[in-house]
Parts: sequence; C-alpha cells; structure tokens
Amino acid sequence: MIKPSHSERGAALVEIAIILPLIMLLAIGAIEIGRYANYANIAANAAHAGVQYGAQSLTSASDSAGMQNAAQIDWGSATGFAATASHFCKCSDGTASTCLSTDCPLPLHRILWVQVIVTGSLNSLLAYPGLPRTFSISRTAIMTVDQ
Repeated sequence: MIKPSHSERGAALVEIAIILPLIMLLAIGAIEIGRYANYANIAANAAHAGVQYGAQSLTSASDSAGMQNAAQIDWGSATGFAATASHFCKCSDGTASTCLSTDCPLPLHRILWVQVIVTGSLNSLLAYPGLPRTFSISRTAIMTVDQ
C-alpha cells in the first residue's frame, strides 16, 4: 500500500467537510419537493372527490356542503386544506347561462357544471434564502352533472 505524502494527509477529511453539507442540502431539497408533490396530489384528489359527489345528480350539484365534505373526507388527516364548492351553467354552444331552463333557446340545452377548489399551504422543513417559508397549493376540479 502506498502511503500518502505528508502534504496529502487530511485531504479526504477536508473534501468530505466541503461536500457533505452540499449533499445534505440536496437531499433535504429532494425531500421538500417530494412533500410538495404529495400535498399537491392530495389536494387534486380531494377536489376530484368533491366534484364526483356533486356530479351525481341535480340535487347533489346544489349541495355545496356535501361536495366540501367529500373533499375533506378524501384528504383525511392531512392538515392545512380548505375546500370551496360551486356550480354554474352554460348553454350547449358555450354561451353563459344563469341556470334557468329558459336561458338557452332551442335547439340548445343547458349544461350544469360543478367545481371544487381545494387550497392549502405547506410549511417547508428549513428556511432557504430567497425562498418563502410557506408554499401555497391550489387544485381545481370541474365536471358536468348527470342530467
């Protein structure tokens, strides 16, 4: 085995001392990105669950509390989320409607839509220079109602 020269002793320790903090920063950054992606998926799935509830019938489409509850059940124990549910109408040609049956002239028909927006925030594990400590998440799901 070749012994390192006197000037090379401790070089590996210095190299590790320089590289290890960078590797740790990259690892924690990857964990943060994974956490954000997970929360975004939770929000998207919860919004989708809410609109699935609302799209079942005309009665469930007007049940905003039921759509919000379906979203809340879907996100489970995750914290920091809020859901907002609504419905709106359009004529079959895409023009606006106030949801009255007389809004769309024949041969057009009214289409009812439900929408759930799930918003939340995620606090990062560490404070990074130049980045906010809290990241906002918002996902929207829209679906037509079975009529």
